[in-house]
Amino acid sequence: MLQTPLCPSAGQARSEDLRQALNPNRTPRRRFPLTPLALAVLGAVHEGSWAQQDEAVGLKPTPALREDIPAQVRGQQPSFVFGDRITGRPDLDTTIEGDAEMRRGDTVIRAQRLEYWQPDDLAKARGNVRINRAGNVIEGPYLELQVDAFEGFFTQPNYRFLRNEAYGQASRVDFIDENRMVVRDATYTTCQREDYPGWMPAWILRAGGIRLDQEEEVGVATDAVLSFYNVPILPIPRLSFPLSDKRKSGLLPPVIGIDSLNGIEYRQPYYWNIAPNRDATLYPSLMSKRGVDLGAEFRYLESTYRGEVQANYMPGDRLRDMDRWGYHLRHDGALPGGPLGTLGLSLNLNRVSDDNYWRDFSRTSASLTQRLLASDGLLQSNVGNWYFLARTLSWQTLQDVTSPITPPYDMLPQLLARHTRQDLPLGLESSVELNSTRFDSVRELTGQPNAQRSFMLGALQRPWQAPGWFLIPRVQLHSTYYSFDAPLTNGRLQADRTLPIYSVDSGLVFERPTSFLGRNFLQTLEPRAFYVYTPFREQSLLPNYDSGFNDFNFATIFTENSFGGHDRIADNNLLTVGATTRLVDPDTGAEAAKFAIAQRLRFKDQRVTLPGGQPVSERLSDLLFGASINWDPRWTFDGTVQYNPKTRRSERVTVGGRYNPSPYRVVSAAYRLQRELSEQIDVGWQWPLNDLWGDRGLELGPGRGQGGGRWYSVGRLNFSLRDKRVVDSVLGLEYDACCWIGRVVVERLQSNINTSNKRIMFQLEFIGFSRLGSNALGTLRQNIPRYQLLRDPNLPAPSRFTNYD
Repeated sequence: MLQTPLCPSAGQARSEDLRQALNPNRTPRRRFPLTPLALAVLGAVHEGSWAQQDEAVGLKPTPALREDIPAQVRGQQPSFVFGDRITGRPDLDTTIEGDAEMRRGDTVIRAQRLEYWQPDDLAKARGNVRINRAGNVIEGPYLELQVDAFEGFFTQPNYRFLRNEAYGQASRVDFIDENRMVVRDATYTTCQREDYPGWMPAWILRAGGIRLDQEEEVGVATDAVLSFYNVPILPIPRLSFPLSDKRKSGLLPPVIGIDSLNGIEYRQPYYWNIAPNRDATLYPSLMSKRGVDLGAEFRYLESTYRGEVQANYMPGDRLRDMDRWGYHLRHDGALPGGPLGTLGLSLNLNRVSDDNYWRDFSRTSASLTQRLLASDGLLQSNVGNWYFLARTLSWQTLQDVTSPITPPYDMLPQLLARHTRQDLPLGLESSVELNSTRFDSVRELTGQPNAQRSFMLGALQRPWQAPGWFLIPRVQLHSTYYSFDAPLTNGRLQADRTLPIYSVDSGLVFERPTSFLGRNFLQTLEPRAFYVYTPFREQSLLPNYDSGFNDFNFATIFTENSFGGHDRIADNNLLTVGATTRLVDPDTGAEAAKFAIAQRLRFKDQRVTLPGGQPVSERLSDLLFGASINWDPRWTFDGTVQYNPKTRRSERVTVGGRYNPSPYRVVSAAYRLQRELSEQIDVGWQWPLNDLWGDRGLELGPGRGQGGGRWYSVGRLNFSLRDKRVVDSVLGLEYDACCWIGRVVVERLQSNINTSNKRIMFQLEFIGFSRLGSNALGTLRQNIPRYQLLRDPNLPAPSRFTNYD
């Protein structure tokens, strides 16, 4: 069996040191005599402890265990010294020889000889000097340091940082203060040493100088060269790199990709950390087949508003022989509204230069890769029981001659007011909605006149509810008025419609204890009946601006109207019956399984249809079956089947399942059928290939990988059974080598019936330093269900006590 190399971890490697520090009596310590100053301090501490023994016993937080020590507290902390021989003059100087040690707060200095000048707070150490500052360790032959100010220098040091386990060596380290240092003739890597002859780190940064800022959590290297397996791959005159995931200004790693549509693409992002609440990213790209694409993104976050702006401009696209551009703006905030209270303002603006933009720049922005681009702005407010909204919505429709789209109507504007009350006499509840919308589009494309539509929808209901049952009768009144810009086919410029809607929703809940397969459960049985009656009103001459069929599912089958929107109100006289049963863990309340069934019983034909539709005469609707099973936390299953009892076949099927036994092992699959339209299988996975030869790896937890030397297969395939071809596919390999991760991903996305876009992405991730290559990681996170990062930068930083001396 192959052995998996263990990526050394500061927390694991030093757990024994932590136990020793927390329990110093575990083994005898060697010669640690205390200075008179230390004895006096310890005496004061013990006196205070005895004085508090009469108080109530309980756990109390202690400042000694906090991660950061404030500057005002640091100067007041006592010093402790240990050694084989201690000499000195009180309040002037102290000399410790032989296993010398000095402790103050989170700073520990050890050496063969240690001299300390108390008036200057200056320590000089010689011989095997080691300093541990909040878990960061530096070792070398000679140290001079002002302890509190942390100013001084270290000669010929070796250093290791706790946060990202990076280490290296240098000719000299100059300490500027407690957070900043300059390392000269330095090396830097996160590859942990392995015990075999000739070992070399897989990657290493060599620099003439490195300035490290632990407060800003950034490093700046000058005259640097990055080597990978002893091969220089990136000469760097000046480079800044993160010591954590904290934001900072500077050049980001370049992105290089190969695309069948754009050719070889090189993108060089620059990140500008304008302020803690504002930043910008510039990402100019060079595409070998197209030219230069200038892209930028700006983000802002304030106490009362936030947003982002993204824009791209390509002058002279060589493939299309035209300038190309696109922009996306998102803003959410609040404005003072006077008598209307605080106004919520939301903007979502999207526009591109031409109909082919979504196909040619499919990865520019998720909001710009669709064929219907919305530009939406709204103001909204809540005042007591009232809700007010003013909205404008316009669409840009990107047409494809092989698959044209009828443009939706713009709403310029929509005005809405809604009032709700749940505290009326006799337990009544009410709601009233007033809505007026202006619909605009090109009549030659829609075949309908533009119009102003206004409606009032009032509802009154009286719920009766108890733990085992509920009954909710409800009555609604829907009154609509239209004013058209041009006459209808009957010559009218106005139209109106008023309809009452009556409904009763009811249900029961039964419970019983039971057991299945050796497990105890609380099983429920929840029958439900929903009746609705809406009289017929002729609506065939009315235009249709926003109505469409509601999807037939468990969320819509228990509703009054078969249509969405307000231009069509179905005439109904039907009863929907259904039942649900659940298996619930009585101890945790977790739902192990749920099964549901529902069907509509129609007592008369539905005559109201959408334009071009046919009346519904079937007395029994299709049956809906639903199931969700979470019997084992590793397995999940859910599915919905729409079954036609007349034809005895399913009309729509959606079945999905997922197996996730441990981190980095997940397989998901889904089958989707829509009769006569589509039939697809979707499979996604992330799985260690080392499992094939018996190497199960290490369970280090999410975001930490499974140890070094491991291969992972990742992918997603969407296959059309109807067309017998792969629609979209993403296939990739990841290799985890502890201090670096390599990724190769091949992506194929269908842009229309006959064409697809293909690209190959390579990415090297140097742990604790940077990523080079294409954005393969972004593609995997977007496409692989439940994909997990091999290294998650958002994991909590290790405590300084994990490397405690």
